[in-house]
Amino acid sequence: MKKSAVYTRTGDSGTTSLVGGKRVSKADKRIESYGTTDELNAFTGLLMTELSDREDLEFMRFVQHKLFTIGSYLATDQESTELKMESRVSPESIIRIEQEIDRIDNSLPKFKHFILPGGSRSAALAHVCRTVCRRAERQIYRLKETSMVEEPVLVFINRLSDYFFVLARKECIKNNGEEIIWDNTCI
Repeated sequence: MKKSAVYTRTGDSGTTSLVGGKRVSKADKRIESYGTTDELNAFTGLLMTELSDREDLEFMRFVQHKLFTIGSYLATDQESTELKMESRVSPESIIRIEQEIDRIDNSLPKFKHFILPGGSRSAALAHVCRTVCRRAERQIYRLKETSMVEEPVLVFINRLSDYFFVLARKECIKNNGEEIIWDNTCI
């Protein structure tokens, strides 16, 4: 079997291929949306290196696979290429993420104040994932202004940022016991 080339030189002029072969600008909304999703997947992998809870790690592996699925979905221009079934986000995936949010949130104290990112390395990384997830969501909504984006993709990404928030809280409390509360009197 011949080894595939890492570089093709086809993107040297500022364009790249979507699933199906259509070439678009590397600054296209579609590229921004799946590029940011890919960035989130990379930060998710980094966060995983700091986690010790087996359940969290298993769920994060699921998240990484779903982010790759969403990247594939976003890389497909459905006006010119039929979407593959494995590129869809199922209602079951949304239920699974909601159940995981509930599982973690039920173990946390009720929060009454705004919480600042930080407190421990894993909590800070979870907050980075949360903010990159929010940026990915904004990019996908920009894409939705001109292209069809199915509701489950948007719902999953929205829930995922909530998941990273509760995971950050859990990690902060687990690692140092105290969340950083925003001091609204700070001048």
